[in-house]
Amino acid sequence: VVKEKNRMGECPVWEERENALVYVDINSQKVCRWSPVTNEVQSVSVDARVGSVALRQCGGYVIALGTRFALLDWDTQAVTTILELEQDKPNNRFNDGKVDPKGRFFAGTMAEETAPGVRARRQGALYTLFPDHSVIKQLDQLDISNGLDWSLDHRTFFHIDSLSYAVHAFSYDVHTGKIACPKLLYHLEKEEQMPDGMCIDAEGKLWVACIDGGRVIRIDPETGKRIQTVRLPTPRITSCCFGGKDYSEMYVTSAYDGLDEATLAKEPHAGEIFKVS
Repeated sequence: VVKEKNRMGECPVWEERENALVYVDINSQKVCRWSPVTNEVQSVSVDARVGSVALRQCGGYVIALGTRFALLDWDTQAVTTILELEQDKPNNRFNDGKVDPKGRFFAGTMAEETAPGVRARRQGALYTLFPDHSVIKQLDQLDISNGLDWSLDHRTFFHIDSLSYAVHAFSYDVHTGKIACPKLLYHLEKEEQMPDGMCIDAEGKLWVACIDGGRVIRIDPETGKRIQTVRLPTPRITSCCFGGKDYSEMYVTSAYDGLDEATLAKEPHAGEIFKVS
């Protein structure tokens, strides 16, 4: 549905009040908004790689870029820093993030590659930004903090650390926002490759985007089993969310960064955004 290609399209979120899909292109340092009505993509450039975006009740967005939390005013394009983190880790940046059921913004960090396939291990962490702008660290020693969501009864938090090739479930206290007691929920099969972004559906099942696996998979958190696979027409599938008029459509982002020229020539859809009806 979105033909404008993203180097690293990520973190799609449906914005009901704008009837639009909001997402980031991490490596192009842009926050984007696509209207299915006009088919137009608008974007705001920021000064660092932007890992995630979320909606604010009062309008505009909260973003995690570089190693800081910030607010983005869409109309003026102004970015206001809330807090700088991990200043002792110049090679780190924020990655995926999402708002919890009480309006707290969870977002995690990762170490960037210093050479293809080379990165410092266990440098990432998961943070929670509260509405009063206070921040707590929830998890430490992560490789690539990634896909996250909450169970429909708000008692479980789901999280992906990509290099563990697994989805973990934590107990979640909706009152405090604290998470605890991690347990392995699902370990990806070889052909599914690496887990990236994730969302939950109205039946409480998880959808996991498989980067380099060219698919999203549906997992039953009750049984820890994969129950469905949707293959997509490009390999680097990065994230997914539900949206549209009644949230019955799944939007899936992808990337073209990481593909060599020969592969790119064979992958005309790399970096586009897809809709699964």
